[in-house]
Amino acid sequence: MWGKATMSPSQESVYPDYETETSQTSKLIKKFKETPFVPIGMAGFTAVVAYGLYKLKHRGDMKLSLHLIHMRVAAQGFAVGALTCGVLYSMFQEYVVKPKE
Repeated sequence: MWGKATMSPSQESVYPDYETETSQTSKLIKKFKETPFVPIGMAGFTAVVAYGLYKLKHRGDMKLSLHLIHMRVAAQGFAVGALTCGVLYSMFQEYVVKPKE
């Protein structure tokens, strides 16, 4: 009664791209080639956070909450700026470089 479910040839997979075996590294490289500003934004965000943690001890008489707010704004600004550059780059590629179709 509870046998193994099998797919007939007429029941093809709905998600064939997701079932292929690819490594995380190859997916990351593919994503980096498609949208290079996303990993750059992530790296910049990480760098700002790391710098903020480093400067946490040398903030002088600045309050901790104010220091954290400044670091958060800087990290978000870098990430949003990188994403904005990425959108502008993709729009340039789509509408200026490839308009001859």
